[in-house]
Amino acid sequence: MQDTRRTALSRRNFLRAFGGASTTAVAAAAFVPTEAQAYNPGEEETRARYQETDHVKAFYRVNRYPQKK
Repeated sequence: MQDTRRTALSRRNFLRAFGGASTTAVAAAAFVPTEAQAYNPGEEETRARYQETDHVKAFYRVNRYPQKK
């Protein structure tokens, strides 16, 4: 029998090697320590927006949510 080994990368082996290398690179980049920055939402995002209007009350009634008393 003749041993037929291919020295060049086949398409499947290339994609397998490329996938492994890219996964390793992403994993290495994920473990680089960086300083955390706190998120400040600002006054606009923290103000109260919910208003219980008539259509909201109708939605609760139709879907049988418990009513506030």
